[in-house]
Amino acid sequence: MTALPPGSTIGILGGGQLGRMIAAAAAQLGYRTHVLAPDRESVAAQTASSLTRADYHNTVVLADFAAQCDVVTYEFENIDAGPVRWLAERVPVHPSPRSLQVAQDRVAEKRFVEEVGGRPARWAAVATRAELDDALATIGTPAVLKTTRFGYDGKGQARIATSLDADAAWEAVGGPAVLEAFVEFTHEFSIVLVRAGDGTITSYPPPWNEHRDGILHRSTLPAPAPIAGQWTEAAALTGRIAEALGHVGVLTCEYFAGADGPVFNEMAPRVHNSGHWTIEGAATSQFENHVRAICGLPLGDTKVVATRVEMENLIGEEWQRWPELVGQPDAHLHLYGKRETRDGRKMGHVTRLVR
Repeated sequence: MTALPPGSTIGILGGGQLGRMIAAAAAQLGYRTHVLAPDRESVAAQTASSLTRADYHNTVVLADFAAQCDVVTYEFENIDAGPVRWLAERVPVHPSPRSLQVAQDRVAEKRFVEEVGGRPARWAAVATRAELDDALATIGTPAVLKTTRFGYDGKGQARIATSLDADAAWEAVGGPAVLEAFVEFTHEFSIVLVRAGDGTITSYPPPWNEHRDGILHRSTLPAPAPIAGQWTEAAALTGRIAEALGHVGVLTCEYFAGADGPVFNEMAPRVHNSGHWTIEGAATSQFENHVRAICGLPLGDTKVVATRVEMENLIGEEWQRWPELVGQPDAHLHLYGKRETRDGRKMGHVTRLVR
């Protein structure tokens, strides 16, 4: 994979905060960025070199986008794979459409992970209300019903404490869906890995991830002992997933620390919220390493540069704490420039370092 020289253009599909931070990292390395997104508001455009606001399925727009880009990446997986495959026939796309297709369908994802030796929670595919009853008879309760596609931050899922909750869960989620058994665990953690085009792989130490209402609230390093004891096994599985996909760029896999070892939860073929701590807390951020990987540059050092690192998401009105946060000497504040504040919306994050 030949290194792209500074001045080359990276295309970014998606206009959210992950694209915003990819664009900032790319600019530091001398690259231009071109965001393509249909959203009326694109916070990625605030740091990118240029923006095209259009539907992903418009082939005229895609052709012009491809002609202006030297490489294309995506900042989220809730995008139809068709346009990504179309682009990949005309310009290098990293990660590949294959990574996107596997990650955006929970059935395909779980089967794939099992094929490479991973252990997800017990699960069953559910296409109809009758199949949900069959799955509950096999999986048992408590369980959670999740849509197979386009679910994130706790959206598109419903808990089932007993079989009496099945009707309400099906009403909320419908099919196609996946029923997952509840997992007994002590902590949640993630492996943020980056793979270069030549097959070189490196990963960051795992953070302890704490969630509120299905949304990541805090990531902390160093991780507690139950996570540290499962780090090697989880990192090895994440590496096998990346290798099997031929993945180039950042790949994030979330895990539960269970009594018998790490239980795979889900994967994201992109930079990830639980890796935001790396901007100040690691020698090379996940965003810079993603840019390095997709542009054919050597990967950067992933070591932690502080004794303790804590990243806290600012959800909804929490961003209004900015006068207090910006005055704290150990705090690094990131606001995403979103105009509308909504409950459950990620408005920014703050990272604190203890050296």
